Order: sequence, then structure tokens, then C-alpha cells
Amino acid sequence: MIAMKRKRNGGSKRVSASFHLLGRLRPPLVMLLMCYNLESMDDARKKLSKLEGEFLKAYEKLGISDKVLKASELEKEVAEPEIWRDVKLATEKNQELAKLQDQIQPWELLKTQINDLKELIEVSDEDLKEEIDAQISAMTKDFEGRKQELRFQGPHDDRDAIIRITSGAGGTEAMDWASMLERMYLRFCERKGLRASCLERVLGEEAGIKTAVYEVAGTNAYGLLKSEHGVHRLVRLSPFNANNLRQTSFALVEVLPVIKADTEVEIDEKDLRVDVYRSGGHGGQGVNTTDSAVRITHLPTNTVVTIQNERSQIQNREKAMEILRGKLVQMQLEQHAATIGELRAGESASWGQQIRNYVLQPYKLVKDTRTGYESSDPDKVLDGEIEGFIESYIENQK
Repeated sequence: MIAMKRKRNGGSKRVSASFHLLGRLRPPLVMLLMCYNLESMDDARKKLSKLEGEFLKAYEKLGISDKVLKASELEKEVAEPEIWRDVKLATEKNQELAKLQDQIQPWELLKTQINDLKELIEVSDEDLKEEIDAQISAMTKDFEGRKQELRFQGPHDDRDAIIRITSGAGGTEAMDWASMLERMYLRFCERKGLRASCLERVLGEEAGIKTAVYEVAGTNAYGLLKSEHGVHRLVRLSPFNANNLRQTSFALVEVLPVIKADTEVEIDEKDLRVDVYRSGGHGGQGVNTTDSAVRITHLPTNTVVTIQNERSQIQNREKAMEILRGKLVQMQLEQHAATIGELRAGESASWGQQIRNYVLQPYKLVKDTRTGYESSDPDKVLDGEIEGFIESYIENQK
């Protein structure tokens, strides 16, 4: 826009001065200067044309046009006063709209910038060549970053995620390890601008956590975190052992896609057993005195989900069903089953699938057993810098 203003305000004077100067030069020098200007701007046109071509391919592959139409429909729906008679539905629609807008906005902005620069090149002279090149370089860098979204083309990659961390056998040592992983993922979410909401958290008797469940919201949350699904193993000198012996601990990390609608995953009601019981509390005024905790068992696969975080039994049941749908979809992917009805109990990865080793003693190394990717700085990894492991996993899946 700055370039455009400069052009409009002073362009005619510069063009007049340029022609006046050209008239005073000898013909060979005139032709040489004109050819240089044309070739110089042609180079910018070629760079921009290449960028535009790659941009349009990515734009189409990501279905941005369809998302724009969907967002337009949702805007009309949430603008209707009647929708707020059902607050839950209205809230879900608004959340869906916000998520779509987050996905669309960067691509639409880049599209506008490319079109504006195309127009600017056609009316600019050599004085703006350096500025135009700088803008093309900036847009190319932006596009290269946005193009990473093409990696997330799995059936559920664009969904939010449920991440569940469960300590393994080993008492306090294992519970402390589970809390270290919890911190690692929360730090990673902060770095990536993902929003993590705690659904359930059960503390250990002395330290750490027995289990923690978080819902992670943001662009491609499941696509980013699905590489973390499996058993994580820690080797270190135990801070809880008087003899400071080397200890091995395990924790299970489950990463599930968030599937809110019943219509997306069909579960027969007769395949479910729902148990309601009194939630555990910390005593005092905060103790829960109602039977609000919910345990849902999917009988064909013996999959159990328990939620007691909310005070409302209805809310706990809804959240438990959301997690159960995600678990069954994850099992469906692992078992290569066409439908939920084809799932078989005991045939999905759980404690048997060790995916990563974190060694703090006698040497320092974090290594992924699936891809071979490793880091010699466990402190950075445990502080949330796990992008290298995620990138390696995604590349390995191609």
C-alpha cells in the first residue's frame, strides 16, 4: 500500500522526468536502459507468477474455498436470534465458526497480497523494484510456513485432540514421570498457541499424577499430537530412592480425536454400560456430595472411560461419550476396521507399544523407537521442544 501511494503521488513526475532524460541520451543508451528496466521487472513477475501457482495448488488442496462457504453459512446461522434458544448449540456453532476463520484468514490475506502486488508490478517503474522484491520474499516465506498445513491430510488431523496421560507400574516414581510428561505437553501447547483445558486430573499420594486428561483445541491439534500416542519410558537416578539407584518408569499417553456429534460415530446404545457414582473430592466445602461421576463401558471392546471433573452428571456423561468416540476411532485406525462394529477387544496398541525412550542417566538421550529420531538434550525436550520428533513422525508416515 505504501508503494502504491508513492506511485500515485509522484509517479507521473518521475515518468515525465524519465522520458525527458531518455530524450537527451543517445539511441543505443536509451534502448539499453529500457531493456534493463523491462528485464528487471520481468524477473519480479516470474517470481510472483511462480509463487501464485504454488499458492493456488495449496489453496485448492486444503479446500479453502469450501471452508469459506461453510464459514459464510455458519455466520448466517449464528446471526439468527432463534439459535440462542439452544445455548449449547449456539456455542458449538460459534466455536466451529471461530476455528474455520482461524484456518481461512491467513490464506485469504496472502491471496489478497499476491493480487495487490500483481497490480502494483504492472504500474510500477524501476524505483520500486527493490521494494517489490522484498515483498515477494516476505510472501514466499509466509507461504512456505503456511504450506506445512498440507502435511495434515489425515481423516481427523484438523480436529481438536484429547490427550490422556496415565502413570504405569512403579508407584511414586511412575506418577512423577507422568507429571513430567504432562508439563512437557502443556509447554508444547503454549509454544504452538494451542489451548489445553483440563478435563480430569488425579494426583498421586506423594508426588506426581496418576492420570490427567486434557482437551487441546487449535489448528490441526490432533494432527500435531497423534505422534505422541503410545508408551513413554524414562531411565534416571530416582529422586525418591534413598540409595539414588537408577530407575525405569513408564507412562501411557493416549491421543484421541475430538468427535462431538453422535452422527459421526455410530455407537449402539445396547453396547454401552453406564455406571454413576459419587465423585472423589478433597474434603471441606469443595467435596462433591452428588452422584455425578460417570463410567461408560463399551462392552464389545471392553473400553472404559471415566469422568468426574464436572459437578453435573449430564456434563460428565457428554464428555465421557466424547472421549469414548475418540477412543473407538483410534482403535478403528489401529485395527484397520471399516466400522466400529468390526472392532475387537484386546487388539489395539496400549502398554505394549513403546514409542520413545528418555534416558537421563548414565548418559543423556531421547530417542524415538519408530523413526530413529533422537535428541541429546532431554531438558529441552521435557520443556516442550518436541517438534523434531513430530516432524520426523509425519515424514515417516508419507
